[in-house]
Amino acid sequence: MAFPKNFLWGGATAANQCEGAWDQDGKGLSTVDVIPFGEDRFKVMAGVMEMLECDDDHTYPAHEAIDFYHHYKEDIALFAEMGFKTYRMSISWTRILPNGDDDAPNEKGVEFYRNVFTELKKYNIEPLVTINHFDTPIALIKKYGGWKDRRMIDAFLKLCKVLFAEYKGLVKYWLTFNEINMLLHLPFMGAGILYKEGENKDQVNYTAANHELIASAKAVKLAHEIDPNNMVGCMLAAGQYYPYSCNPDDVWEAFNKDRDNYFFTDVQARGEYPVWAFKRMEELGASIELSEEDKKVLKEGTVDFISFSYYSSRCTSTDEKVLNQTDSGNAAFKAVKNPYLKASEWGWQIDPLGLRITCNTLYDRYEKPLFIVENGLGANDKIEADGSIHDPYRVDYMAAHLKVLKDVIEKDGIPVLGYTMWGPIDLVSASTGEMKKRYGFIYVDKDNEGKGTLGRSRKDSFFWYKKVIETNGEEL
Repeated sequence: MAFPKNFLWGGATAANQCEGAWDQDGKGLSTVDVIPFGEDRFKVMAGVMEMLECDDDHTYPAHEAIDFYHHYKEDIALFAEMGFKTYRMSISWTRILPNGDDDAPNEKGVEFYRNVFTELKKYNIEPLVTINHFDTPIALIKKYGGWKDRRMIDAFLKLCKVLFAEYKGLVKYWLTFNEINMLLHLPFMGAGILYKEGENKDQVNYTAANHELIASAKAVKLAHEIDPNNMVGCMLAAGQYYPYSCNPDDVWEAFNKDRDNYFFTDVQARGEYPVWAFKRMEELGASIELSEEDKKVLKEGTVDFISFSYYSSRCTSTDEKVLNQTDSGNAAFKAVKNPYLKASEWGWQIDPLGLRITCNTLYDRYEKPLFIVENGLGANDKIEADGSIHDPYRVDYMAAHLKVLKDVIEKDGIPVLGYTMWGPIDLVSASTGEMKKRYGFIYVDKDNEGKGTLGRSRKDSFFWYKKVIETNGEEL
């Protein structure tokens, strides 16, 4: 049997894409609450258009999302029906600390997550909790300018102290920051960053990155102190860069793009900055403040495992003509179209073998257990007259990736803790804000305009995944 007996099968969501209840029970305003649907979405996420409050000219998908806040019992029961061993979810920072650094937590928020964890435990589902999933309190952006200010570290640790103390014994697996490398690509979404005119953007980004990395290390140490059973991982938006050709220039370009991607994880897993990172900053006219105490913190706060999202590999070149042939997929990571790969409806190229390459690269680099915490296919699902939803394209995508994961474990001998596909239930797309870009095994009746009953129903893939978990990956 390829998959170990205790393999953690499950699914992954984020508070900002599924919870809704954006202004209920004392919750404060967060970045995701002000990121609109439509053409301004990307500009806001990238930090080039300021939006620190909601207006009447835009709609905000996160406000209701799929209302997991009021449907969590129903949704968890469906996860249990599929046989989930784990459920990856995130905490909304401002549901716990409405202003981001309050002295006392919002009890209603603390209670909500305790209820969710208790419900999960009822079905023997292990929570895997992301502390910060694209979520910066608006009050702290107004106060400090987001993660560009070092005081964000203490605010983040306030949140961590509440979580580790309140949920001791309920949560064992934690992730500090979701797709931490996204900070360099979508700075407002990743770190609450807005650029001032004339500011060196690279300086701002690397300063914020350094603060998040120090905060992550301190959180790891704190988690272990409060409960030695805690296991804390980092989380990377992964996907290997391929050179478009065997021209050494292309190979070197791909090598450097991978390095930029792994820069955060290098620090979180090894406990120090790689030498080239300082050179890279120097080239960009940026530098970071790193005291001896900071270096000690990074060294003492290395993660227990490496978690990552994998949707696709990426391709790059130094040839101007080739660079114009971009894929239309993930707007955060500009890449060249790989002529050997097919793509999803949304232009994300499909590369199951790339998962094996990525797993091997990560394990060779860090020699720590891996956890695939996001992998899935966004597609436009059609409801048949009888209410059924046939999604063989989703089953094909998942099965191809799981077959490769089997090879990673069986043939490559790499320790993999689990697999949580994204997202087991339809939710708001992070990149586009759409509902029609559906990932789930569970359909949610809601459209891009926010209309629908929010009713839940099972797709064909629901029953397929149930069988996968039942047979521990033997039947794909």
